[in-house]
Amino acid sequence: DEGAYIWRDLLNAGVVIASGTDAPVEPVSPIANFYAAITRKTLTGQPERGFEPEQKLTRLEALPSMTLAAAYAGFEEQSKGSIEVGKLADLTVISQDLLTIPEARILQTEVTMTLVGGEVMYRREPQ
Repeated sequence: DEGAYIWRDLLNAGVVIASGTDAPVEPVSPIANFYAAITRKTLTGQPERGFEPEQKLTRLEALPSMTLAAAYAGFEEQSKGSIEVGKLADLTVISQDLLTIPEARILQTEVTMTLVGGEVMYRREPQ
């Protein structure tokens, strides 16, 4: 209760939470990371209420932890982390709105396009 991923306590204390993947310990999956931050569950949905559920982040807290706060942690917030004029256009387009879909559908989200410096680097083929 006093040290493992105490996101809520840290956020409430005013700490900037920079989130990312835990490679190479875990697979590189920002969508899984987002899911874990807001549910505190494994990829199989366990435990039912989440591990230390009082430490969950809201969706609107988890998203900036993975974008602007992550850029801040790398001293890159002037060029990355948010969509603004003058910043690098490094973007990922996904198949669902992570802020509104039901929690159970988050892990079904797929990357549909990736842009790096404004150039399309990946585009999922239509099915």
